[in-house]
Formats: sequence, structure tokens, C-alpha cells
Amino acid sequence: MNVLIKIAICDDEKEAVIQHEDIVKRSLKSCGIGYEIITYTRGSNLLFDITDDHFFFDLILLDIEMPGITGMDLSGKIKLHLPNVKIIFITSHIEYAIDAFELSIFRYVPKSNLADRLVSAVTDAAKLIELEAGKEYIIQAAGRMEKIPYKEIFYIQRDGGKNSMIVSGMGISKVRKSLQQIFEELDTPEFIFIARGYIVNIIQIMKISDGMAYLKNGETLPVSRSHLQEVKKQINKFWGAHI
Repeated sequence: MNVLIKIAICDDEKEAVIQHEDIVKRSLKSCGIGYEIITYTRGSNLLFDITDDHFFFDLILLDIEMPGITGMDLSGKIKLHLPNVKIIFITSHIEYAIDAFELSIFRYVPKSNLADRLVSAVTDAAKLIELEAGKEYIIQAAGRMEKIPYKEIFYIQRDGGKNSMIVSGMGISKVRKSLQQIFEELDTPEFIFIARGYIVNIIQIMKISDGMAYLKNGETLPVSRSHLQEVKKQINKFWGAHI
């Protein structure tokens, strides 16, 4: 799939921006992934472009320790406008890692190990962006057609009899089809059964714990005991093949 990844790099030190940009270019060229890069030395300029000029980015590299507005504060504001953007934090202070996790930051890269860690962080993010792009599930019914990008689907739930309900970032869509029929139509490894009544998008799973699947939209869904080991196996297999 030919995907052009749009990237922003923001650091108040110009030399650091040049260094990070060079690493990003070399990393993505080695995997054959196309990209566009815009660089910033002021977080306020990046935020202005996103909020006022409606720039779109798939991936943003942010220094945390910047004057005026920190990378931590900036990421919270960015996520309001680009909720699905992947953010990589670059910092010399390891204590920020906990806060980065709470903000759903894609990766935390310490400056002490920048060369190795940033390469893997960028390539992993790019492969995930490629994976999420392009595919759509089409619902056709009397007088209407609806297209739902795979990446937007959180889960599909049985809705009585042979009816189903697709829960996505676009809302709830009712479908007069069984879960099994939808599963066969999706025909892609990122969708798995976690119980007889639920199909979940692996990309949307934050973690599996105590028999529950925790999703990025804040919902939790039950994983049946009969499915639990197979679910864990499929998740590990999926990410092992794609990242």
C-alpha cells in the first residue's frame, strides 16, 4: 500500500531538529515508506498550524523541555484536534515516561539512546500508520450507503438474531447481518472474536486484563474464558507480523 506519511518535528534547538529529521528520513527510506516533513522550533507555531490552518499530521516528534509551552502541554492540545496522531516524545528526563503513557503517547525516546531508539520508534509508528490506512467496510441498505474506515472501527457487537452493530469513531451503525458474515467480509487479521457476541479491532485494544479488553475509546468488553488464550495468541501473532 502506497501511503505518504505526514510528519512534524518540533524542538526549540535547531541542531536537534536537523538531527531528528535526518534520522526520520534514513529510517523511512530504509523501509520504502514515503513521507512529508515540516519542522518547527516553536511549539506555538506547530499548534497554530494545526488549530488555525488545519494542518494534518500522522506522526509528530516532540521535545518535552521547550520554553513557552512544553511538549507535554502541547501534546494534550494537539490531541484535541488530531486524536489519532502518533506522538513520539524525545527527552532527557526519564520521569516523564509515566505522564507520556497517560497521554497515550506512542513512544518515549530518551536522548541518551537517541540513535537506536528513535529509528525503531519511527519505523514502528510508520508501519502502524500504513496498516491503519485505506481499508473501508461498506454498508449498503435501502436508499443508503455508508463507508466506515477499518481504522475507525472499535468493535462489532451482536444486536439480536442476525443483526449486528458496528461501533466506530463515526458513531454506531446497524447492519442486518450476522457477526460471522461481517467477520468473513472484513477478511483481515486485525479483527478477532473475543466472545461469541463481539468482534474487536486489535489496533484498538490497549490491553487485556482480568478477562476484559480495554479499548482506546475508553470502553471495556468481556473476553470469554474459552476465547482468552486464543485472543492473546492472535494479538501477539498480529503485532509480531506487523511491527
